[in-house]
Amino acid sequence: MLLELGIVFAAYAGIRFFEKNRQPNKRKNAKNTSVKQTQQALTATMEAEKKEQQQDLKICGMAMGIGAVRQFFLSSPLFVLLNIVSFTYIAVPLFKVAEKSLFADRKVNAYVLYFLADTATFALGQYFAAAFAVSLFHVSKIVVSRAQGYSERMLLDVFEQQQPQKVWLLREGVEIEVPLVNIKHHDILIVQTGDIVPVDGIVTEGMASIDQHALTGESRPLEKLPGEQVFAATVVVCGKVCVRVEKSGQETTIAKINQILNRSTDFKTTLQLKGEKWADAFILPVLITAGLSLPLLGPVGSVIILTSHFASRTSITAPLGTLNYISVAAHHGILIKDGRALEALNNIDVVLFDKTGTLTHQDNEVTRIIVSNHYQESEVLSYAAAAERYVAHPIAKAIFKKAEETHCTIPLVTDQSKYHIGYGITVNLEAEDKIIRVGSTRFMLSEGISIPNEIEVAEKQAHIEGHSLVIVAINHQVGGAIVLQTVLRPEVTRILKRLRQLGVKHLAIVSGDHEQPTKKLAESLEMDSYFYNVTPENKADIVEQLQKTGKSVCFVGDGINDAIAMKKANVSISIHGATAIATDVAEVILMDGTLSHLADIFEISKNLETNLQNSLKLSIAPGIINIGGFFLLDFGILTAFLVNGAFFFLAVGNSMHPLVGIEKKTGSEETFGQTHEVLKIS
Repeated sequence: MLLELGIVFAAYAGIRFFEKNRQPNKRKNAKNTSVKQTQQALTATMEAEKKEQQQDLKICGMAMGIGAVRQFFLSSPLFVLLNIVSFTYIAVPLFKVAEKSLFADRKVNAYVLYFLADTATFALGQYFAAAFAVSLFHVSKIVVSRAQGYSERMLLDVFEQQQPQKVWLLREGVEIEVPLVNIKHHDILIVQTGDIVPVDGIVTEGMASIDQHALTGESRPLEKLPGEQVFAATVVVCGKVCVRVEKSGQETTIAKINQILNRSTDFKTTLQLKGEKWADAFILPVLITAGLSLPLLGPVGSVIILTSHFASRTSITAPLGTLNYISVAAHHGILIKDGRALEALNNIDVVLFDKTGTLTHQDNEVTRIIVSNHYQESEVLSYAAAAERYVAHPIAKAIFKKAEETHCTIPLVTDQSKYHIGYGITVNLEAEDKIIRVGSTRFMLSEGISIPNEIEVAEKQAHIEGHSLVIVAINHQVGGAIVLQTVLRPEVTRILKRLRQLGVKHLAIVSGDHEQPTKKLAESLEMDSYFYNVTPENKADIVEQLQKTGKSVCFVGDGINDAIAMKKANVSISIHGATAIATDVAEVILMDGTLSHLADIFEISKNLETNLQNSLKLSIAPGIINIGGFFLLDFGILTAFLVNGAFFFLAVGNSMHPLVGIEKKTGSEETFGQTHEVLKIS
């Protein structure tokens, strides 16, 4: 039997010599492509691998059959030869892994232990058990390959839409159909009901209701008007718009999401690293114990001790489970740029919220109009709207919106407008001999216009409350002032309550505003603390100070103004990913631009931790059972291999569990069936 094992090793050496001297095939590296192309390539690869794997499984089945016949029924020279050939063929992949570990990595790992156990089993004349053990190695690779490929495909499916091959281009007033690849920046495309938006761009004309669910997770279509942004891979539910091309191809948001997704699983979780550290620490003791036990327990006991190691199971199931929970997050409209952040969220002690643009909308709302010098509210508002009509500032937009809502008549202005950055704007009315100035107190004083007492009082009150106030002057006299305030996001109260329920201990506001408005908001939201008059640099200092006290900090902000603090935080979350996804410093992006799914990501993190803990337990359990079974129940080698296999499939099933949860929520029987198909071996 040792002679036969020597023949196996000699045959493997010949195979490796032939492979090393064969001219290698040159493969072209695929460039980053669209989500659809990546998904198609992934599907094609999975299909090719599936055929190869099916062939390997057939040979494994044949090898087990030959081994069983030789061991239990007929040991003729023909079956001896067939047994050696078939075992060598199926054992080559395992031998390669062990060879790489020993000679390339110069490390004894779990695969080396399994290699020793399987070859020892063959040398002991347990040919069926040896073939079964190597077949289990193949099966584990196949199950994980299919499960991981399917999980990656599901992740891409969240964002994938069939991109049109041709689009309608508006050229010199005529609509012409052209290939999508010919589109250039600033071209005007026509997109109408039922069409998929092919590019990132700005609506220049028309109105449409657009479904952005695949991109942002937003459950209802959004109305898009001139000046608003649309994204590739979203669908026009109704309406027709002209879109000026801003980004196409690899520059689009959907393409950049694809690039991030391709990088999002390139990590190891803390628990996996911890498991691998434990496993590495046990490698040498297991090997020594198996060697020392040989005279006392015999070869069977030594082989069972060698197979009790759990490293390979941990290294497979931990990243697989994390990848699947990234898929769950994607189905909630949450993009995970680094899977370690998903795991770290479970240990967060403090969540810091930027105030403006995070807890409140960036948009402003007109709440009050103060009049002076006998002017009416409607006059003050209409003059202000006339001046601010073409200004892109949020305050200007809020004033113009209010004027439209109240049906004010908005006068036309001449082209001789003057905009003073940070101060105000001066315009001349076209039909009236009037000069309109809209801006700050400083601007009015610089123009030689005095401020009435009632306006000064209103400005002080607005300043205390954290509101904005702009003054409107007609000719050289103040006609009134407009008070504006930011609006609290409607979902904030509900989300903060859920965070408390999920175990977040401390919630705080970090704001550049004055103390009074920050304190007022913090009290209304029952925050634990608040920080005011904070500069971007100070925000990072606050994060660092909390970390020095042993706290794990999550910072939720806009990803731009809060960049320094977000880089310092243990986990950073942005709600503005859809507009700056390529450069956003955040590790987690809430794609719908709201806080609606913030608590979901914390809950997903908790579920991931539970899943990883269960995977670790299922990886360790068979070793304990096998060693105990050998002493108490007279376990043989085949029984030990069967226990290992059973627990491996249990661990993989545990890792796949979150995908089943997705399908229960969506009610998709087709994909639910596909999830189970992943676990089918033949």
